[in-house]
Amino acid sequence: MKVGAWCSSLIQHEEGTKYQQVINKKKQNLHQTWILNMKNVYLDNKMGDLHTHHHILRPGSPMSSPSKEKYGDRFIPARSGAAWHINFNLNSESPRQSPVASRKAREVANDQAKDGLAYNCLLKNELLSAGIEDLKDQQPDERRILVPKESKNLFRAVRKISKIPFKVLDAPELQDDFYLNLVDWSSQNVLSVGLHTCVYLWSACTSQVTRLCDLSGDGDKVTSVSWAERGNLVAVGTHKGYVQIWDVAASKKINTLEGHSARVGALAWNGDMLSSGSRDRLILQRDIRTPSVAPERRLTGHRQEVCGLKWSPDHQHLASGGNDNKLFVWNMTSVSPVQTYTDHLAAVKAIAWSPHQHGLLASGGGTADRCIRFWNTLTGQPLQSVDTGSQVCNLAWSKHSNELVSTHGYSQNQILVWKYPSLVQIAKLTGHSFRVLYLAMSPDGEAIVTGAGDETLRFWNVFSKTRSNKESKSVLNLFTRIR
Repeated sequence: MKVGAWCSSLIQHEEGTKYQQVINKKKQNLHQTWILNMKNVYLDNKMGDLHTHHHILRPGSPMSSPSKEKYGDRFIPARSGAAWHINFNLNSESPRQSPVASRKAREVANDQAKDGLAYNCLLKNELLSAGIEDLKDQQPDERRILVPKESKNLFRAVRKISKIPFKVLDAPELQDDFYLNLVDWSSQNVLSVGLHTCVYLWSACTSQVTRLCDLSGDGDKVTSVSWAERGNLVAVGTHKGYVQIWDVAASKKINTLEGHSARVGALAWNGDMLSSGSRDRLILQRDIRTPSVAPERRLTGHRQEVCGLKWSPDHQHLASGGNDNKLFVWNMTSVSPVQTYTDHLAAVKAIAWSPHQHGLLASGGGTADRCIRFWNTLTGQPLQSVDTGSQVCNLAWSKHSNELVSTHGYSQNQILVWKYPSLVQIAKLTGHSFRVLYLAMSPDGEAIVTGAGDETLRFWNVFSKTRSNKESKSVLNLFTRIR
């Protein structure tokens, strides 16, 4: 039993020893395989570095030394160490923004760009009179290259202005005198015309004609007429230097203002204040409600006859033109001009304040000058000018768009419509055979009436009212809002 047990234990020991040898051999083989793999990885990396850095071994040399980096020539740049697998592989692990977040970011960026563009356009309109109306036409330069503009019809019809007057009235004894102002159109759509010694009223609604007054009994003549802003009163300047105030509804003279020693050729209302310019070189300002109580203001500065007067739309400044070739600007309190412009070479009768740009004043010179000039009365600086080729008799701005009309005398007797600030001539109207000395605009701003020494009054449709809607809606129009 002992011998059998010993043999059994010996056999078990030998089997265990063989099993342990097999295990050790397998471990040794695995270890050698791991070492071989590590050597291969090391060699691969080394060869990759050699290829990357462009090392060149010179054949035949007894000892190979590493060469210097070979940089590219002037046309082929060196790209050593370029991590192509990093720079040109898409990064799939980067987090993506949600569609909502990306859309909000784009909206914020677009809003900021639009705000900056709108601010730039506002500055251009205010300082440079650019006349920009729509932001769509003012894309930034970098976007203008990439984004094609909407195709516009090159054959789009330009606004047509009829060259034929839609009405002609006879005006017998309408004086051919450059220094007089004998036609005005009221806010109640009634035209007043001074014909020698009488003032006649013509209703544009009913075409009815009435005679308001006759100065022949006093041996006087009419030299100027002007409607009050409300259209209920009309002022009549006379050759003897009087200014009569008439109530049209009652056909009654309510006052006669004295003070001038010569004919009154220019009148301008400012509420209940009436300014009158005379051949005696004075400008008188009086309150018609209390003419005998309130002292008159005497504005002295012109050295010859005052032939043009206009109040600014904000009622703060009065512009006056004279036969001394001077253009003055007065404020509400001073008795001396606060601004003087001397660029004209002839009498300044044509004066007009822009209703679209604060402080913009236009004036026209007589036969020796022939120019329309524009002034920035906020800074006192001259702006643009254009030579019309004829004596400038009158100027008037459109109420709805940045355009103005001018009437002319020697030598072409024409009526011109201009676009501002480009000063492009939109239309040229002819028909009068004498100087077009008188001009008035209808209360709706669409039509004008012109008068001349040929004793006719001609009515023209020159301004379009439909354009006012576009301009009034523009956010770039500063003057449609409270400032």
